[in-house]
Amino acid sequence: MPTIVNCPTCKNKVEWSEQSPHRPFCSKRCQLIDLGEWSFENNRISAPTTSAEQFSQDMIEDIEAMMAKNEDEFFK
Repeated sequence: MPTIVNCPTCKNKVEWSEQSPHRPFCSKRCQLIDLGEWSFENNRISAPTTSAEQFSQDMIEDIEAMMAKNEDEFFK
């Protein structure tokens, strides 16, 4: 029994086999539409997220380091 999947672009049923050269897409058209979405960055793989608390603490430390460096250069 062949595996049937939905085309990611138009949601039509596609048989997952060598008879479907554009799988998982139903056609070259749907394949190119998907490629266009990636090229315009409408689709993207997200970076691992960090907790907001850790992000805030890291940002505060970076800002304090920049301010300390600027104060040292200012008084030279």
